[in-house]
Amino acid sequence: MRHGVRRAVWPLWARAAGRGVRPRGDMAEPGPGPSRAREDEPGPADKEEAAPAPKKRRLAGGERYVPPPRKLNAGVSFGAEHFAETSYYFEGGLRKVRPYYFDFRTYCKGRWVGRSLLHVFGTEFRAQPLAYYRAAARAGRLRLNEEPVRDLDIVLKNNDFLRNTVHRHEPPVTAQPIRILAEDEEVVVVDKPSSLPVHPCGRFRHNTVIFILGKEHGLRELHTLHRLDRMTSGVLMFAKTAAVSKRIDEQVRQRQLEKEYVCRVVGEFPEHEVVCEEPILVVSYKVGVCRVDPKGKPCQTLFQRLSYNGSSSVVRCLPRTGRTHQIRVHLQFLGHPIVNDPIYNMEAWGPDRGKGGKIGKTDEELLKALVEEHRSKQSLEVLGIGEEDLNSSGESKDCGNSGDCTKSAEAEPINGSSCPAEDEQDPVRNDVAACPLNSDINLETLDKDKELSFCRNR
Repeated sequence: MRHGVRRAVWPLWARAAGRGVRPRGDMAEPGPGPSRAREDEPGPADKEEAAPAPKKRRLAGGERYVPPPRKLNAGVSFGAEHFAETSYYFEGGLRKVRPYYFDFRTYCKGRWVGRSLLHVFGTEFRAQPLAYYRAAARAGRLRLNEEPVRDLDIVLKNNDFLRNTVHRHEPPVTAQPIRILAEDEEVVVVDKPSSLPVHPCGRFRHNTVIFILGKEHGLRELHTLHRLDRMTSGVLMFAKTAAVSKRIDEQVRQRQLEKEYVCRVVGEFPEHEVVCEEPILVVSYKVGVCRVDPKGKPCQTLFQRLSYNGSSSVVRCLPRTGRTHQIRVHLQFLGHPIVNDPIYNMEAWGPDRGKGGKIGKTDEELLKALVEEHRSKQSLEVLGIGEEDLNSSGESKDCGNSGDCTKSAEAEPINGSSCPAEDEQDPVRNDVAACPLNSDINLETLDKDKELSFCRNR
């Protein structure tokens, strides 16, 4: 088979790619239950005879002792214990996940050192109000170095280990099955339906391609070779071993393989081949907005018109680099945004909707205008953005390659139903403070998603 070439048909607003399954930095997803006890630890029958728990250690001068870091599971796959956390049920054409308990875990980031836990929650984990974290602490769901957090004013130190236990409710996805197109001893190729994330991210874990393939097809130890955004349908390929993944990754770096996308855009796209090489800058990692800017990183996309129906064109897109939202931003710059792109084909960009890079607003004004426009259309849930995302303190702008996005966004909670699209491999984001919304609440969100995802495989 011809590895790596895909024809992923975009929904009419689809993004460039999805995300990987490797843990982000020092974050990792744990197993479903408490960690396995060591053999030298007392079992349940020995609890009465066990020695009293040692007092909390203090350093010279009475400083709080922090145990040395332990290695979190850095594997790229999930095992039977993860798949057994919960189960699916089907209702009204939707795949739903029964709620389950889950631990979000992370080590203290360097920039958190010296700040209070309450301040970190209030500035970097704003998916929930501070009252939520106070209630979680009172209920014993927040733990610091495996000890219950009693005081949110505690000052964080290097290597502090945080754990937050939540009762997780995942949003529903389509009940359309994942078709296996090809499989051999090295790779498996599937047809991903729209509405499914590739891997666990944000509010999604079991309702992802990785988990469904593992739970229903017995395909485990899969290595993600590329991504498709949640609302994008198309061909998706996984490697079955680390060696195969490494080999194909090298082929991608050597440009021996290519990716191809098809999308429907506004207006009559030029008949001749168009090459766009405008640099792209990330405006906001939280909201997931980019734009053309001379300070951005260089990138290149080739476009070829396939058809025109009098009002819109079907365009073949071949990205030569992997910047965030590269195809969408370049199409907007050319004056032919994807027809129902919920970010780059909005009035918030001005009368020309960003054509030629003409916006006429500051970045802050642009973000606020996008939020206001979606609020008026009652579609904020589709994007997973809110007014709290406009508080851009500490958020720096950078160029849109996926590696940079990974570093800059690793502590920002995903606040919605979509996972920001990136074209290259990047680790999955697992936030200690995430508290997913109830599945039933998100039925309306899925209906809105369907309006934006006229997805078909070619």
